[in-house]
Amino acid sequence: MNASPFLRRALLLDAAASGATGALMLLAAGPLAGLTQLPPGLLRAAGAVLIPYAAFVLWLARRPFPARPLVLAVIALNVLWAAESAAILALGWVVPNALGQAFVLGQALVVAGFAGVQASALRGARALAA
Repeated sequence: MNASPFLRRALLLDAAASGATGALMLLAAGPLAGLTQLPPGLLRAAGAVLIPYAAFVLWLARRPFPARPLVLAVIALNVLWAAESAAILALGWVVPNALGQAFVLGQALVVAGFAGVQASALRGARALAA
């Protein structure tokens, strides 16, 4: 599948945001935990997951012909991340302050948005290929 500019930009933006968020959570877990009342271990673990994810999405975005199943995997991972982010609050697994809730819900909404944009871009790339 030839990557449309729209799909490529959607993947690149996801990689940049995920990498920046992952670096923040990994490198500044202590201060971020103090501000948000989120557990520092959770922040470090999430950051450690986001760094290789961002590298993978960047690699995929730079491919001239990204494999459709890999793009679908990125979309699925984004949907899963957004759902799990909302679930940790809804199920009471963590009890952050208002800033922490906004941090978790805000990034869940952004990640869900990435999934939607990437799915739309993937449909567009398929339509162009047909």
